[in-house]
Amino acid sequence: MYPICRSITGAGVGATLDILDRFVPLSRIHVPSGQRVFDWQVPKEWNIRDAYVKNSAGERVVDFRQHTLHVVSYSTPIRARMSLADLKPHLFSLPDHPDWIPYRTSYYRDNWGFCLTHRALQALVDEEYEVLIDSTLEPGALTMAEFFLPGESADEVIIYTHICHPSLCNDNLSSIAVAIFLAQALRGRARTLSYRFVFAPATIGAIAWLSLNESRVERIKHGFVLASLGDSGRFVYKRSRRGDAEIDRAVEYLLTHDAIGSCEDFSPYGYDERQFCSPGFNLPVGRLTRTPNGRYPEYHTSADDLQFISPAALAESLRVCERICDLLEHNRVYLNVAPKCEPRLGSRGLYSNTGGKNPSEFEHALLWVLNQSDGNHDLLNIAVKSRIDFRVISDAARALMEAGLLRVVQMRARGEK
Repeated sequence: MYPICRSITGAGVGATLDILDRFVPLSRIHVPSGQRVFDWQVPKEWNIRDAYVKNSAGERVVDFRQHTLHVVSYSTPIRARMSLADLKPHLFSLPDHPDWIPYRTSYYRDNWGFCLTHRALQALVDEEYEVLIDSTLEPGALTMAEFFLPGESADEVIIYTHICHPSLCNDNLSSIAVAIFLAQALRGRARTLSYRFVFAPATIGAIAWLSLNESRVERIKHGFVLASLGDSGRFVYKRSRRGDAEIDRAVEYLLTHDAIGSCEDFSPYGYDERQFCSPGFNLPVGRLTRTPNGRYPEYHTSADDLQFISPAALAESLRVCERICDLLEHNRVYLNVAPKCEPRLGSRGLYSNTGGKNPSEFEHALLWVLNQSDGNHDLLNIAVKSRIDFRVISDAARALMEAGLLRVVQMRARGEK
């Protein structure tokens, strides 16, 4: 996907989805240009074939064919000859990082421009330049895609990632890759919850998706936006606007228990969690990243390339996402059906009969689950209180269920407000 020029609309989005289709079958959604989506309007479709700045010798001193970041995204078409003085207001560079190309956009205002390294900018001499941006802005459509995995329950987990950025690896090809491999992994498993993967352009894509699905969003019981998952930083989870939704508690437990990351409170800035968490929806959707947007120098520059991300980081990100889903799948609220004093566990084959010095962790987990299963505590809450790994707590609950000592009250998310 790296060489493809993507934007919020256009052929690059379709080419990217074509690649993802090789892994799981996607359902594409096309929203026509001009359609109102809440306070926004779907823009015209942008496509680009070529772009360059040529010097008087006919050499391409800025060349879109060498790197997709060389053109400001959504640049209007232009073919002209101009002086360096007239060209310079349309040139963007990074003086602090003279060998990097910046990423710039002009989505909702007609403009054009080129991005280049600061060294290349400084090397331009005072002469006439030929400027070409062979692009189109025409009525078309905004394209996004879904992959839906039904479960036993209609309750949904939404996993969202943006697909609009051009040749930027961490932001956000890393998360597209993690999301598609997560979809493959979940596809091969039994599922209690249903999972909806959404691949859409940032901001306008999420707004359009919510506008089209407003009547169905009550099915979303958990959700997380994926972004920037290929770098070497520790994980950072941004809580939903609610702050204490089950997804917030689940990810915080996982990151702190495994000592692999930290959590932050919600803010209305960032990626598309802010659309799902807008006050009119207030959905339980957080955001999982490694180093968050804007907090690493390579962010939105050509230095966010294939060398900046690593297979090891991508693999760990996938494992964390799988763990999150596994925790959501197995979290339940139980009721102890023999709540008066401790039931005899030894006679049911659940407790050691040898009278050792200390009970095993599993035996501790049995006691914790029995004690806390009063219809008000889910397994995640019990794991946090007991400081016993959630997987051990879940195994204990399963054993107690099989012994007839527990019954399921509810999936926790159904009872949350």
